[in-house]
Amino acid sequence: MASPICEVTRTIKSVAEMLSSGRLTYPRCRHRAEELLKLLEDVSWGRGGAEHYTAMETLARTLVDEGPDEACVEAGSTVLSALHDHREVFASHIETHICPTGECVKLAPAPCQIACPAGIDVPSYVTLIGLGRDAEAVELIREDNPFPWVCGLVCTNPCEFMCVRGRMDKPISIKYLKGFAAERAMSEMRYKNPSKAPDNGRKVCIIGAGPAGMTAAYYLALKGYRVTIIEALPVPGGMMMVGIPRYRLPREVIDREAGAIEELGVEFRYNTKLGQDVTFEELRREGFEAFLIAVGAHDAYKLMVPGEEDYPQVIDAIGFLRRVALGDRHAPGKKVAVVGGGNVAIDAARTCIRLGCESVTIVYRRTRSEMPAHEEEVTQAEEEGVNLVFLTVPVAVKGDQDGITGLQCLRAELGQPDEKGRRRPVPIEGSEHLLEVDAVISAIGQTVDNVGLTDLEDLKWSKRNTIATNTVTMETSVAGVFAAGDVVSGPATVVEAIGGGKKAAEAIDRYLHGIPQPQMPPVPVRRRRLECIEMPASTKMSLTRPEMPFLNTDRRRITFQQVELGYPENAVREEARRCLRCDICRRCGRCVEICRDMMGVNALQLGYLDFDHPVPTDLRSTAERCIACGACAANCPNEAMIVRDQDGERCVMLCGTVLNRLKLEYCQQCGVPVGPARYHDYITKRIKSVGPTAGDLTLCVACARKLAAERHSEISPPASTRKPAD
Repeated sequence: MASPICEVTRTIKSVAEMLSSGRLTYPRCRHRAEELLKLLEDVSWGRGGAEHYTAMETLARTLVDEGPDEACVEAGSTVLSALHDHREVFASHIETHICPTGECVKLAPAPCQIACPAGIDVPSYVTLIGLGRDAEAVELIREDNPFPWVCGLVCTNPCEFMCVRGRMDKPISIKYLKGFAAERAMSEMRYKNPSKAPDNGRKVCIIGAGPAGMTAAYYLALKGYRVTIIEALPVPGGMMMVGIPRYRLPREVIDREAGAIEELGVEFRYNTKLGQDVTFEELRREGFEAFLIAVGAHDAYKLMVPGEEDYPQVIDAIGFLRRVALGDRHAPGKKVAVVGGGNVAIDAARTCIRLGCESVTIVYRRTRSEMPAHEEEVTQAEEEGVNLVFLTVPVAVKGDQDGITGLQCLRAELGQPDEKGRRRPVPIEGSEHLLEVDAVISAIGQTVDNVGLTDLEDLKWSKRNTIATNTVTMETSVAGVFAAGDVVSGPATVVEAIGGGKKAAEAIDRYLHGIPQPQMPPVPVRRRRLECIEMPASTKMSLTRPEMPFLNTDRRRITFQQVELGYPENAVREEARRCLRCDICRRCGRCVEICRDMMGVNALQLGYLDFDHPVPTDLRSTAERCIACGACAANCPNEAMIVRDQDGERCVMLCGTVLNRLKLEYCQQCGVPVGPARYHDYITKRIKSVGPTAGDLTLCVACARKLAAERHSEISPPASTRKPAD
């Protein structure tokens, strides 16, 4: 599959080729093309500012309008076409300082940031946490995500799946670092909102106070809009509040971060359901000019088995978790079966344990390895006493006049893969059996409650009962109406909803200002390029990912107290220092090639650089062979590899990790530093076959040339003293 091509790089190559070919013969034309090339290279190397686009357009237009020959016109037209046809690409390079293709070396993105649905600058905030600057890290996170504390506890951490450190040992614990920094900043009263723009008098209504709705409200409020959120529940948070149990996400965390949004002037109208308490038409009469639908997916799918509708003890997991979150702490039964294998099923089962159910069994139709629930959640559930039954398919709910007596099931085996590639469970004939329970909780999926949304006659829906949108702008088929979160994606994650809310806020702002909408997905923004944390290679290699301390199991079974207790501060600082700073090192392998193929030293054994086939890496081994020649640093395109003389030593560093330190030697004639002895031995060995050396003397280049000139004059006397030839 061909690699994506960066239009900025393509344009640079076109202009550079025209200059090197000699086709631009007129001096003025050539000078303008050289100026254009400088501006293009500024954009490619992260030095571009807001004025660069206009300056490039003006220069290119001048070449077209005033060019004395076809070559000048062609050069200008090439740049003009690129600027106009790919305006968003150039603007994105200037504004975000990221090149999604990685061709613009300085702007190559870190894999963790690209993987984050909210586009957070992960390497920068991890570095800030490593430096102990927690409040500054939270401030940076909130430029892209207004819920750092929430996500520090319940994010599905896709960033960690792409973490390059995971190719060496284990990924950086990015999620927990974020949670620590947010909690510390909140505790120290340093969790502050950024300054907001002046009130612009324009009103936006958001339906749903979940992560998508509140994220959009946050960014719109910062832009000066008057934002009102309509929420059917009596509390903010949406599914974060009523779908995620308190032992994973304490209510206080949501309250504090929602409170920060309210401080920006966002109005919350609770216990207000669209279509029941208020309509779109009524909201329009209030002066709202744009709407965001972010109602989530709060309805549950039915089991569709006989007996399901006959007993009140058959309940859905979403409704069950909502009631518990709002204060109903009654156990659904003594012996409970939870049907499903996702995170909601796990949450329901663990909640039942805490409510005092005598036995809780999860019934799943596939195998453990195919459960969509997170492995750590499954493990914790088992620790707390939840039973798991696999390859079992419910076929009926049995009971009598007193209630449920059991869940009739069939054993199954895996057959052919379904449309998603997962193997279908096939019931085994004659394997019917009864699971004795007195309550059944269904957790097989969620869907959107579209009550109130049907008032929008032109609103288009997908086959999955989600609102159809432009995925780049979150625009619906109705002008001025946008949608984000689970109502668009179906049941997804908190961080995905946050990413959708952020995109929607930007699109709403463009819509209300009459600015054309983008045609390509937003590119994450590189917020900083911080100095690397310096440490020896031995430390970098010996640091290990800390284990999360948990509340003891007995306590977990009887309370909704938070299970994960968090890292201690010293573990947080050390964990942040494990980061390889992939925002600087783009893992191109150029340093390895130079050291191995050009210098013949082969000191850099960086096996993790090979994405598809990583081999063991030990940064400490570099010191065994490295001669500190500096060739790796001289050829590093992004200043990840650095060679620096300090305190009488020459240090070779990769993103702050000191790979080698060698004592410097000094010129015995003039006293300037000339490098370590190992490097001199290498040079001496290489030039012995070429000509005379300085012997045992250690000389700088200038003094060595002077000595060579003196020796040459001794061997060859001046022409005036030579005897004429016979």
